[in-house]
Amino acid sequence: MQALMQDWPLLCTKVLDHAANWHPMREVISRSIEGPIHRTNYGEIRSRALKVAQALDKSGIRLGDRCATLAWNTWRHLEVWYGALGIGAIYHTVNPRLFADQIVWIVNDAEDRILFVDLTFVPMVEKLIDKMPTIERVVILTDAAHMPETNLRNAVAYEEWIGAVDGDFRWAEFPETTAAGMCYTSGTTGMPKGVVYSHRSNVIHSWMAASGDMMGIGGRDTIMSVVPLFHANSWGLAFTSPMIGAKLVLPGAKLDGASVHELLETEKVTMTAAVPTVWLMLLQHLEATGGTLSTLKRVVIGGSACPRSMTEAFLKKYGVEVRHAWGMTETSPLATVCNVKPETDGDDVERWLDLQMKQGLVPFGVEMRIVDDADKQLPHDGKTFGRLQVRGPAVAASYYKGMGAEAFQTDGFFDTGDVATIDQYGYMQITDRSKDVIKSGGEWISSIDLENVAVGHPDVAEAAVIGIKHPKWDERPLLIIVPKKDRSPTKADLLAYMDGKIAKWWMPDDVVIADDIPHTATGKIQKLALRERYRDYRLPTA
Repeated sequence: MQALMQDWPLLCTKVLDHAANWHPMREVISRSIEGPIHRTNYGEIRSRALKVAQALDKSGIRLGDRCATLAWNTWRHLEVWYGALGIGAIYHTVNPRLFADQIVWIVNDAEDRILFVDLTFVPMVEKLIDKMPTIERVVILTDAAHMPETNLRNAVAYEEWIGAVDGDFRWAEFPETTAAGMCYTSGTTGMPKGVVYSHRSNVIHSWMAASGDMMGIGGRDTIMSVVPLFHANSWGLAFTSPMIGAKLVLPGAKLDGASVHELLETEKVTMTAAVPTVWLMLLQHLEATGGTLSTLKRVVIGGSACPRSMTEAFLKKYGVEVRHAWGMTETSPLATVCNVKPETDGDDVERWLDLQMKQGLVPFGVEMRIVDDADKQLPHDGKTFGRLQVRGPAVAASYYKGMGAEAFQTDGFFDTGDVATIDQYGYMQITDRSKDVIKSGGEWISSIDLENVAVGHPDVAEAAVIGIKHPKWDERPLLIIVPKKDRSPTKADLLAYMDGKIAKWWMPDDVVIADDIPHTATGKIQKLALRERYRDYRLPTA
């Protein structure tokens, strides 16, 4: 017997329709690339997105065609997303922080037909465009007054381009399983791999992300999406905010501590999200200026592990709750968020801070397990390490063009490449990437745990740990730290600080004071580059 309910496809354009119909005056604030703060609302965003859809259709863009963007978080970028979605085309966010060769490879692999680019990236695109033969037109996200002189093929100012149509247009209709967006992995090993989201997966993921125990977003919130749109759907905020009807703040290209703090205060932001490096800059700015966070209630931190010291600073100095999150491009991306269960005694502040070291709990819609190398499922005891695998309606089933097929299991689980524990309450904690875990004397040492302890030292700005070959123990940990400005911690200082906070046999065998630590295009510590840098390093214990 079949159900007698309406067939209402989960299309991303319905999210914007809902926002425009029921929250038309709710503001969308952007720091424009040209400089001034720009103010619009969901009603205007929808009207202009319809013009984008009409202009794309007029340009010959059809169902399934890829529309690339090299752009920051602004209202124009948001309009392009929804406009492309509205005709069944695919928004393809290209990460401008990737190497030039990777950008070219990604655009060519996706076979993008049109490229939307912010003023910031025009010089870069001018150098690369001849290597991107599938790009037929470049739309520069600005107006006629700021349009630069350029030799980019068929280049046009965005405002002129959508100004040539009247907006009398209707969204196309197609199945909810139609491809909606593309985002490539950051390519830490090999070339980046394409993840293709559907309308259905985006909508389901956004519902999950908005729920109380995930981001906890409500219509009275003001959301600042610091995490870029080119970082895996901006963690869903480009859909979740209009879905809920929350005011949305987009910071553009300025992500330094002072600029982020200015928008947090002037726009009375209540919730925001980004990677730890952004919040490190904000906290350093607040410490230097004596600034406050007068309206901020919650900050979601993911992308890499959030140190306990950062969570503690937000809570104790500024009264802001940190929600530690984990996910991947392949999981749309949010798959866990750390929130307090009644069983974990959330009234005890120190215990709560300890709990926030974990990446958290899965929402309904994510299945998760840890397995050994023989794919045997391991216990949830909080101690046993295993390979982390996930599946669900917003988890990738394969990569574009079949790359990386070995990561997808026959029973539908995706092998994340992370090593993790899961405790008896269901809290998952990443202990390492499978290729980064340090294997010492047949036991595993978590480089992430060591980094989180080290970065709590008051003189340390950033820390990384890698395994160095050892004749007796196979590998031993090397701690690499970047000091805070005008600070000079010593090896003895750091080891003394870490003593008692970790197992004795986990203690690093040596400490290097460095000027910098390399990062991937998504802000994660680039362990591969560090291992290459210290390939010939000899430990004093060797």
